[in-house]
Amino acid sequence: MLIKVYNLTKIYNKKRGLFPTSFEVDSGELISVIGHNGAGKSTLLRLLSTNLLPDSGDAWINGINLKNRVALVRKIGFVPETPNLFDFFSVEYNLKLFARLFKIPFSRIEEIMKEFNLLSFRNSKIQILSKGLKQRVSIVRSLLSDPPILLFDEPTSGIDYEMTKEIYRLLKDFHSKGKTIMFTSHRPEEIKTLATRILVLHQGNLIFDGSSQKYFKSKTYEELYL
Repeated sequence: MLIKVYNLTKIYNKKRGLFPTSFEVDSGELISVIGHNGAGKSTLLRLLSTNLLPDSGDAWINGINLKNRVALVRKIGFVPETPNLFDFFSVEYNLKLFARLFKIPFSRIEEIMKEFNLLSFRNSKIQILSKGLKQRVSIVRSLLSDPPILLFDEPTSGIDYEMTKEIYRLLKDFHSKGKTIMFTSHRPEEIKTLATRILVLHQGNLIFDGSSQKYFKSKTYEELYL
């Protein structure tokens, strides 16, 4: 397996967080992590991205322990729900900052901006961009090191229909190229369109792990969403 999670735990108070959670992910899977607000979805992705440290439990990415953040920084691309970019800097300068961090040549920035139609925005400050464009820059930044694993937290939240379709296209394209993808969502049509496997979190607990087809016929779906 590519990802192994064992009793991973992060508790903010007795009723919120991620309670001991275990599962495995094979290379090339496209997984949707779903659940109501506060279920632990974002916490799980932030833990796997090493942006948050667990209280207990462990996880391994390609055999590397989650606590080894330096070794994992180029293996995981994380796109948060709210892009954490530097608003007063240009698109290009934001990408250069992270390229330096990852020790990636600036030629990669030119290449990836062209691929994602960002060349015309290279000198635009992040603060003037639409939510959709900010999301695109955030995705591009996560791809700078060409990581095998991509984590998306609510990738279509707050963006318009056309940009939503573009995000769907990108996720399918990444998956076709062999990337392992996990994304959080609360949209049934999004889950049906994209996911090959679904993890359902409820009040910090993993209560379902199975295929999209099984999920939409399950009691879990009926009890939580119908």
